[in-house]
Amino acid sequence: MRDVREVMRLHREGAVAMREIARMTGVARSTVRDMILRFERSGLAWPVPPEISDAELEMRLYGPAGVKPGRRKLPEPDWSVVAREMKRKHVTLQVLWEEYIAEHPDGYRYSRYCDLFRGWEGRLPLTMRQNHGGGEKLFIDYAGDKVPVIDRETGEVREAHIFVAVMGGSSLSFALATWTEQMGDWIEGHNAAFAFFGGVPQLLVPDNAKVAVIKACLFDPMVNRSYTDMARHYGTAVLPTRPRKPRDKAKVEACVGIVERWLLGRLRNRIFHSLAELNAAITDCMAQLNDVRVVRQFGKTRRQMFEEIDVPSLKPLPADPWVHAQWKRCRVGLDYHIAIERHHYSVPCRYARREVEARFTVRTVEIFLGSERIAVHMRGSSNGRHTTIPEHMPSSHRRYGEWTPAKIREEAVRIGPMLSMLVEKIIEGRPHPEQGYRSCLGIIALEKRFGAERLEAAALRALEIQARNYPSVKSILEKGLDKVPVPKSPDRAPIDHTNIRGSQYYH
Repeated sequence: MRDVREVMRLHREGAVAMREIARMTGVARSTVRDMILRFERSGLAWPVPPEISDAELEMRLYGPAGVKPGRRKLPEPDWSVVAREMKRKHVTLQVLWEEYIAEHPDGYRYSRYCDLFRGWEGRLPLTMRQNHGGGEKLFIDYAGDKVPVIDRETGEVREAHIFVAVMGGSSLSFALATWTEQMGDWIEGHNAAFAFFGGVPQLLVPDNAKVAVIKACLFDPMVNRSYTDMARHYGTAVLPTRPRKPRDKAKVEACVGIVERWLLGRLRNRIFHSLAELNAAITDCMAQLNDVRVVRQFGKTRRQMFEEIDVPSLKPLPADPWVHAQWKRCRVGLDYHIAIERHHYSVPCRYARREVEARFTVRTVEIFLGSERIAVHMRGSSNGRHTTIPEHMPSSHRRYGEWTPAKIREEAVRIGPMLSMLVEKIIEGRPHPEQGYRSCLGIIALEKRFGAERLEAAALRALEIQARNYPSVKSILEKGLDKVPVPKSPDRAPIDHTNIRGSQYYH
């Protein structure tokens, strides 16, 4: 409070010099001079009437408090809008200032405009200081806490992991419950996140978890091959954070904290019996976070900022989502097959004994030698059987492989009924039917050497003498026994002896 009355009393009544008034009142001499000049200009009479208080007297001399005479209040930009616009591609403070000054010609100059924005930006939380362009980065992580899921039938309790993805520009957040944090669920979380955002960002920013990064490195991290293939399918790239630098992904770390408080806190008293039920509840809670809750610094919801900032810069989704594939290094066996989970798949026979890589999904198996794909198969069940493409077989094996059991029987019927009967007897007489196929093939092949008529006769003789194998039929033909009738055994008189009880004994 300025001591106007005392200064004016000394000046009017005491005729004290200004220097002395300044010394006596502790007020600068220039202030004393200005005060006397303002009093003279105000038109007030001395002495000042008692009904005028000191505050009113000061207001008459200096005007309302906080308003300097001759100074005007400049229009203030909405700094939250400026911050949102700065996230757009190719937008700078220079561009935004030019738009501001075009609307307010008497506004702040460029340097003052920048200073005020930096000051406003400096008051934001630390996590908001990172500059992420619209549609540029998607931060990915798993929440630390898990949600229990109880099986209705067995009562078994399994813990579901929460996959979290957040857009760098708008902070639009996505969450999904999965059973594990392994590659299959990791890829499923990405597919669901891309579908949720309706597009693909330019970069994926995970931490250095083993599911994403095989070997962490500050300069050249080794990204998991399946993860790289998925990123290539979507037209994006993987940029892992630096090892032991959590601030590189402060956006998702903050989002994980929000999810744990917003999501897990609201679900703590609910009981879930399936992963689908849990994900339905997560979807409802995240809709409240993204579409209803307003971010105070920007005055808009995450969804609104996403539509303004991220959507124009997102890449379109491919026609089909990525299908998770696993890789396995195998060595081709002598039978030109490799084994994938107890099922055998063929490769061209020229690659026998070579080391190859197999890429397999739930539907297909692809086999690569270097970068060349040498075989592809539909995925078979783990039953120990073989999936063989005829073109992969050597010519000799292919001819043999073409002889199926049905074809063997068909060829035997073509040659004659006796050979057909012999073939059936050979197959039925072996412990396993396949054990008789090779013997039958050898017998049928004798047709080229001896002809169908002699082979039919040899089959008849083999049936009569119970010689049901390839060597016996071959011997019959080579020795010409097929042309000799089988001698009939002579009729014998019945034997009458006390040790022979006869058929009547059992009646």
